[in-house]
Amino acid sequence: MSFKDYQVPYETDYRYSKKVAYFSMEFAIHQPLKIYSGGLGFLSGSHLRSAYELKQNLIGIGIFWKEGYYDQARNQDQTLHVTWIDKIYNFLEDTGIMYQIPIHDHPVWVKVWYLNPTTFNTAPLFLLSTDVPENDFVSRTITNRLYDGNAATKIAQFILLGIGGAKLIDELNFNPEIYHLNEAHSVSAAFYLYKKYGNKEDVKKKIVFTTHTPEEAGNEKHDMFLCEKMSYFYGMPLEQVRELTGMTDHLFNHSLAALRFAHLANGVSQLHGEVSRQMWSKYEGICEIKAITNAQNWKYWADKQLYRAKEEGNDSWFDDRKRYLKKRGLEIVADQTGKLMDTNVLTIVWARRFAGYKRAELITRDHTRFEALLNNKKYPVQIIWAGKPYPLDYPAIADFNHLVHLSKQYKNVAVCVGYELFLSRRLKQCADVWLNNPRVPREASGTSGMSAAMNGAVSLSTNDGWICEFINNGNNGFVVPPADYMNMHVEEQDNYDMDKLYEILENEILPLYYNDHDTWRQIMKNAMRDVQVQFDSNRMANEYYEILYR
Repeated sequence: MSFKDYQVPYETDYRYSKKVAYFSMEFAIHQPLKIYSGGLGFLSGSHLRSAYELKQNLIGIGIFWKEGYYDQARNQDQTLHVTWIDKIYNFLEDTGIMYQIPIHDHPVWVKVWYLNPTTFNTAPLFLLSTDVPENDFVSRTITNRLYDGNAATKIAQFILLGIGGAKLIDELNFNPEIYHLNEAHSVSAAFYLYKKYGNKEDVKKKIVFTTHTPEEAGNEKHDMFLCEKMSYFYGMPLEQVRELTGMTDHLFNHSLAALRFAHLANGVSQLHGEVSRQMWSKYEGICEIKAITNAQNWKYWADKQLYRAKEEGNDSWFDDRKRYLKKRGLEIVADQTGKLMDTNVLTIVWARRFAGYKRAELITRDHTRFEALLNNKKYPVQIIWAGKPYPLDYPAIADFNHLVHLSKQYKNVAVCVGYELFLSRRLKQCADVWLNNPRVPREASGTSGMSAAMNGAVSLSTNDGWICEFINNGNNGFVVPPADYMNMHVEEQDNYDMDKLYEILENEILPLYYNDHDTWRQIMKNAMRDVQVQFDSNRMANEYYEILYR
């Protein structure tokens, strides 16, 4: 097909006719396309699916990661082993488009691949690669690994997504009215647009920004002089960069730059919107920050048979279907770990990206209570963990390995590897309880519980992110009662949350599950109903047009 004067290859809905280019470092589209690490990718993947369902005039801009995020394997003792494998995708189309951008004052060739909307039912996605023979060895490695640990390589990746993505849009002659930066990785596009338009006002009219980070320290900063040396500012003198961004010290804050170049921004839950407005209020010249709560694509994630059984009020079919989903998921656990788990036993799953604030091992910290939970004959439980730590996050890897060694002591504890879309779906389907215990208010949104609820899993969570808008305690899930976290030190907060999680498990969830299954089933159904109404990404994609792109 021709990519000259590109238009989306389907008739768009008149409500969504405004042209939008959506930039993201990662997209979790479908299991075979491994260009994502965790929640940010799951979110942008669902966004593209909903944009396609709603027939929005939107294209995605991302990067073709040759080795993906990494492949999660095991050492001989079952601990985490990071492997890097070149990926081949015969379903991506070669656009024939190649152009150069400056990286480190050196022209680097960019090749463009295309994911056709009909392949996985998504909005069109363009993926950029520097892995071409025309480039030198170092330039070819820019697109090897998502979130490369080397600072200069990571800056080069940001340049590729931002400047390279903005230049691609000109190559396509797409002329979007909105450049949507999903996180600040692509804010270098603003410098490209500044050179194009010659003034900040016209750039601001074009840019909107979604922030996903609820604390200032978590927003990426790089040495200003390294950024300049890497051509991040697209040839703009440092004095002018400082004047435009208002940054006078030696660090370039990507999120702060995005908030000053955008005309509107959003947090990814109502709570996160409040936290972001408060967090950035001390800075001058930032745009208004609204809130659009993240969501997941119901059509992709939900088990349709479970929903049909719910809608028809056929409880025996509903129970049979959930039991089948559990059996199928637990077979994968058995295959990976050798642990044969029981479909009749309450199954608790903690599965998501491993990061310190998510506290994967929180319930294991009280050894006595953990032992009692696992050895409870009256109310038996089984627990599954899964998730991919960042390959250079050694504390998170230590947490993962600790859980692996712990699991060897118990028949009813397992730790899985390879937590990508396929395993994510299967574990959500086999979960009775979806455990989510981030340290409040560190989770901007946290969407895993949405797709878990779409498969009949009941959330047990701390009150953070999207949960604040969803949970009706005891009716559609269970939540730790909020405390005065701002006046607690970390150890106090962790002990409080762990104690409350055990209280809810021991006093509410286990007796309900085993003694009053009709009520438990109703809680599952309530969660399925509420998540479909509020947290389908079609609602989110519509709100982006209604609120952010307007």
